Amino acid sequence: MKSHRNLLGSAMVAGLIVIAGQTSHAAVSAEEAKQLGTTLTEFGAEKAGSADGAIPAYTGGIEKPAAYDPKTAIRFIDPFPGEKPLYAVTADNMAQYEAVLSAGTRQLLKTFPGYRLDVYPTHRSVRYTPAVLQNTVKNASTAKLAGSVEGDAIAGADKGNLPYAGIPFPIPKSGFEVMWNHTMRFSGAVNQFTSTSVFVDGSGSQGDPLVAMVYWMHPWYDTRDALRSTSFDAVFSLTSVVFAPPKQAGAGYLAFYLPNSETGQKAWFYIPGQRRTRPAPDFGYDTQMYGAVLWDELGGFVGRMDRFDFKLVGKKEMLVPYNVFGVTNTMHVKDYIGKKFLNPDALRWEKHRVWVVDSIRKPGASHLFARRTFYVDEDCWCVVQSESYDNAGNIARTSQVNTFPSYATGGINGDSWMTYDFTKGSYYVFNAGQAEEGHIMRDYETAEGLSIALTPQALIGKSSQ
Repeated sequence: MKSHRNLLGSAMVAGLIVIAGQTSHAAVSAEEAKQLGTTLTEFGAEKAGSADGAIPAYTGGIEKPAAYDPKTAIRFIDPFPGEKPLYAVTADNMAQYEAVLSAGTRQLLKTFPGYRLDVYPTHRSVRYTPAVLQNTVKNASTAKLAGSVEGDAIAGADKGNLPYAGIPFPIPKSGFEVMWNHTMRFSGAVNQFTSTSVFVDGSGSQGDPLVAMVYWMHPWYDTRDALRSTSFDAVFSLTSVVFAPPKQAGAGYLAFYLPNSETGQKAWFYIPGQRRTRPAPDFGYDTQMYGAVLWDELGGFVGRMDRFDFKLVGKKEMLVPYNVFGVTNTMHVKDYIGKKFLNPDALRWEKHRVWVVDSIRKPGASHLFARRTFYVDEDCWCVVQSESYDNAGNIARTSQVNTFPSYATGGINGDSWMTYDFTKGSYYVFNAGQAEEGHIMRDYETAEGLSIALTPQALIGKSSQ
C-alpha cells in the first residue's frame, strides 16, 4: 500500500471533501445580510481600505491585461511587472513587523539565514462574476452548516437542498464556516496546468522533479453547467497523469469530492504495468505522501474537518503571499529552488486582511498534528498560510499558498504551494514551474469541449498515452 500511496502522491493533486449530515446551524439574519453590498462587498470582505492606507479599498478586482489572450495564452502574465518592493522583512528587522507576521513566517526568518519577505504594494485583485455575487448574497441568509458532526456538511436553498454556486458564508460565524468558504472559493471551472513539484531535503539536495498534467475542477462554477452532471455533483474534482521521472510515468489519479461523503469518496488511482485502476478510499487526513507532506495539507487545507475543533479567532491585517506570478508562471525551476528555502525573488508578499482559524485536535481523535492555524484571505476566501503544531506545542510545519487572480475566468488560482518541515529542515514546492518549455497554466469557464478523464476507464486511456 505504501508504494501505491507514493504513486498517488506523484499526481500532485488535492481534493476537498464535502459531507452531508443531519444537524444544522442557522444562517445569518436578513438584517445582517444587508451589510453585503454596503459596508461589505457582496462576497463578504470589508470594502474600505485599512487605516494606514496599505490595504486599498476594494474596487472590483483586476481585469484581463491587454497583452493576455485567453484563447492563445499558455500561461498567465504578471500584470504588475514594473513594481518594486516597498520594503523587505528580514531576521534583523522582523521585530518591527511582528504584529503582521504569522508564527510560521517568524519561524522561517529565525531558522534560515537569508530568508526574507519582499513586500509590494497591495492589490485586491480577485474579481467575481455577477452570477457568483448574486448567489453569494442569497447564500448569506440560507446556507447552513449541517451534519451529525459540526462542519461535516453544508445545506442551502438551491437544488438538492445545497447552497447556491457561490461563497456559502460571506458573513461567517465559526471557523467551520470560514473553512467551508475556502472549500467553495470561486475559481475557474477548470484549472489545467503542467505541474512541476520539487522536494529539497535537509541537506539541500533536490529530488527528481515530478512532472504531471493536472486538471483541478470546480464543477459548480462551470458557466455552462457542463461538469456537475458528469462529476457526481462534486464541489471539487481532479485528475492527473505523471510524465516524469520515468519510473513513475503513467501514474494517474481521479477523484470526486461529493456533497455527501457518507456514500464514500469516489477516487481511483492507476499504476503503470497493472493496466487497471484501483479505488483510493484511504487518502485523507494525515496519510503520508513521500514522508514530506500529509494528504490534508495539500492546497492549504483539504478534507473532512471532523477530527478538529475549528475556532474563529477573528480577522487581522497580515503580510501574506499574494499575486504570486514568479514561482507559478514567470520563473524557471532552476531560478527559484534554493538549498533551504524558495528564492525570495520568486515570492511576492502583500498586506491583506485575513480570517484566522485555530483548529485543535479533538480528544481521542487520530492525527499527526495537535493544532493547526489557518489564515484565510478575506477577498479570495482561500487559505494563504498555515502552521501545524506537534504534540509538544512546537511548530512542525508551515505552508504558503501561491495565489494569483485568474483574470481569464475571474476568481483565484491557488494550485501552487510550499510546505516547510522544521523538524527535518526540508521543503516541498508543489505545482509550480509553468515557465518551463512546453508547460502550461490555463483556466477555463467551462469544461465543455475539453478532453478530461472523468471516469476510471478514461484515466487508463490518458495514463497510457
